[in-house]
Order: sequence, then C-alpha cells, then structure tokens
Amino acid sequence: MSRGGKSGGSVVLLSGGMDSATCLALASENDRPVHALTVLYGQRHAREVTAARALARRYRVARHIVLRLPLGALLESSLTRPTRPIPRRAASPGRIPSTYVPARNTILLSVALGYAESHGLDTIYLGANAVDYSGYPDCRPEYLRAFERLARLATRAGVEEGWHLRLRAPLLRMSKAEIVRTGQRLHVPWELTWSCYLGGRRPCGRCASCRLRSRGFRAAGILDPLLARP
Repeated sequence: MSRGGKSGGSVVLLSGGMDSATCLALASENDRPVHALTVLYGQRHAREVTAARALARRYRVARHIVLRLPLGALLESSLTRPTRPIPRRAASPGRIPSTYVPARNTILLSVALGYAESHGLDTIYLGANAVDYSGYPDCRPEYLRAFERLARLATRAGVEEGWHLRLRAPLLRMSKAEIVRTGQRLHVPWELTWSCYLGGRRPCGRCASCRLRSRGFRAAGILDPLLARP
C-alpha cells in the first residue's frame, strides 16, 4: 500500500554480492523508484562496497547511500575479526557458522525501515536465500515475517496511516544455481559483483562464500566472469 496516494518504490540492501545484485535487478523491474543502501558495519574488507557502487551506477538507482556504522568491535564474528579464520566449508547441519554476525540483519533492516518510512517507500529488498537460512537465524522465513509485523507496530506511518511495509526476500527458497539462472534472465552484470570473504583483487576461491558461488555457477551451466578474468 502506498502512502498519501504516492507511488511506492523500494530500498535494496545492497552488499555488492550476487544475491543483492539479483534483488537490485528485480526491484528495478518491479518496484521503482529504487534506492540502494550499503552499510559498512565493520566487516573485514570494503571490497564489496566497490561492487555495490558499480551496481548502483549500472542500474541508475534514484539514490545510493553508503552508510558507515562501525559496529565491528561489538559484533563477534569471523567477518569482523581479522584474527579469526574464515571457514572454507559450510557449517554442519544444525550449526550456526562463524560468519554469522550477531543481529546484523536486524540492524540493517532497521536502518532500511527508517529510510523507507522517511522517504515514502513501501518495499525493502533483502537477499536472504535458502542456502543461508539453514544456518543464519536472521535469514529464516519466520524472522522475516516477524520483522514485517514489527514494521507495522513500530512506525508512525504504520500506526497512523495503516502503512504496510513489504519485506521482499525473493531469493529465499532458491538454490544458488536458481539464483544464477534468475540473474542471467535479468541480465545481472555478474562481473561487477563480489562474494569473497577475504577481499583482495581476485576471489580467493577457497572460502565458503567463493565455494558456494562457484557451485552455483557450475550447477547452472554458466561461466562466472570473475573467474574468467586474466
């Protein structure tokens, strides 16, 4: 539902990875105007921010906000602690991986919620997906439904105007191969995306994120342009 008779629009949580890039393409197709929000929360490297900026330019978003929110010292994770090893394999079933960042999605979604309410946008896009929610508690469907309820209860627009924020996680039940195929259909520029946990000039090819990405491209029968670079 749009507010005050205005058209809707969306804000995409844009990390620069393949999932958020696919969400950006979907939002650009279905929920314009599109705003993008990239948060530097204290992750080990900023390489993905370069990717996010390039994607925002490619899709000509209405506005791209890069927000510095240096919480890394407070959030215990292998993604925020250079002294902790980055895992090379996915966590065992039922175990939460060391790359889980405490409350990250709640923090990012809260910022996006405030931005959406302030700018009359009706939809937030989040690149949570089926592979992740088996390990990350804040990527599960019940969490996302709970956050939508919170948005209605905790905002002035929700209380006074009956504003219903839509939290869209369109990749939620997709495998990585399905995400690659969807992105391919939408002409996502994979060469601009970044997935590696370690940063650097080229993907390491060894961390869990690189392995997951590689398996997705292989299963989809598509060459990953990042690996094709000299």
